[in-house]
Amino acid sequence: MAGTGRDYISWIIAAAVLLTGTILVVLLARRPDPARLPAAHIPFVRDSASEDAEGAAARLASLEAVGEAMLDAGYSVTGVRSALVDIAEVNGYPDTEVVVFPTALFVSARGLGEVRTGAVSSGHSELMLNQIDALDDVVKAARAEPSDPASVTAGVAAVRILQPPYSRTQRILAHALLSGSISVLLGASWAGVGVAAALGLLVGATLLRTERTWFRYQALITVALAFVVSVVVLSLTRFGLDPGVLAALIAPLVTLLPGGLLTTGVIELATGQMMAGAGRLAAGVMRLVLLAAGIVAGASLVGVPMLEFDQAQNPIGPLGPWLAVAVFGVAIVIAQCGRPRSMPWVLLVLYVAYGAQVIGDIFFGGVLSAMIGALVMTPVAYLVSTQRSGPAAFASFLPAFWMLVPGSLGLVGVASILDGDSAGLNTLVATASTMVSITLGILAGSVLGARVAGSSIVVAV
Repeated sequence: MAGTGRDYISWIIAAAVLLTGTILVVLLARRPDPARLPAAHIPFVRDSASEDAEGAAARLASLEAVGEAMLDAGYSVTGVRSALVDIAEVNGYPDTEVVVFPTALFVSARGLGEVRTGAVSSGHSELMLNQIDALDDVVKAARAEPSDPASVTAGVAAVRILQPPYSRTQRILAHALLSGSISVLLGASWAGVGVAAALGLLVGATLLRTERTWFRYQALITVALAFVVSVVVLSLTRFGLDPGVLAALIAPLVTLLPGGLLTTGVIELATGQMMAGAGRLAAGVMRLVLLAAGIVAGASLVGVPMLEFDQAQNPIGPLGPWLAVAVFGVAIVIAQCGRPRSMPWVLLVLYVAYGAQVIGDIFFGGVLSAMIGALVMTPVAYLVSTQRSGPAAFASFLPAFWMLVPGSLGLVGVASILDGDSAGLNTLVATASTMVSITLGILAGSVLGARVAGSSIVVAV
């Protein structure tokens, strides 16, 4: 069968990619670069003058600044608390108490027999990938040796004012490439790739235009974009063009999918953070509902007789997905404002993740293949972070969430249920299973990666 031949070619490519990735990882493990230190870091030797009330306030402010920035970057509450506790201990204040929620932070610092407690509301702005890299530098330095609290606070402030390394036009075009490459991974035809890229251009322009008001009007923007994409794709389908409904619907909305949010929520539940995990899951499900509502509203307006989330009739050949991974990696770095020098490292992590997922699918099936991909890519992300030009582990890890696509499966299930199809429950069950698999892979990979790379930085847990 032709399909079987294409599968064999894909398997061979996946094996070759994993072999190459393994060789590179072994070389990285043997020759790690020196840890990167931020320019703003100033070693600090604590003396009696720093023990006054003003010094306690400065320590509290530095911990609040670091914790708030990490929450805005998307770190799990476990990772944030671990970083803050390490910073407090290395500076000689092990009795500091830290309570972290996805959108709030409470820190109690002790000094001169008194306790000062600060509360911070977070989650009002998202950090770009280059800001996450810079934040990782600040956190690494603060965890490594005693630091002047004022310099740590200044370092975090400098992170927040970093400008995007790419122009607005480049980022909009990157959204188009991002959407087109994801449609290839989802099985689109050439027509589907073109439609997805055009809609990705529209979505990217809208998101950048509304980035200053995103958190205020997030629900309205999400529903509106899903509605427009649905109307365009389903109208084309009605008029006889088959762009591949699933690919052309999901790909332009990929940056809105809560795959990372849902998976982090499951991780937090698995590590005992019940309130944080439940909150993130609720937020992720709500995002899916908003996207699905827009899609169903568009379907109702256009009047498509039958909504089939299926592959197109003329999918691109077996080499297409592997080329799409490269395009996706370049596009996601530009769209999410990663450092230019981090691009090769992000591609390495993505190829390892995708190759492991393809091989895992052969032996374990679709759901467990996501676990294999997460398990293999997480140590690679740790090792990449040890290189001088490598991005932070969390920054190279984030793009892989879209590669594993748990959010798109959930969107299909929710949209089916809203459209009156009870079979969508099966898709939601598959989504939940996929998230649990990814969680197990990340947990195991984090332990392995920390041991291999000798790192104390927590990627997701």
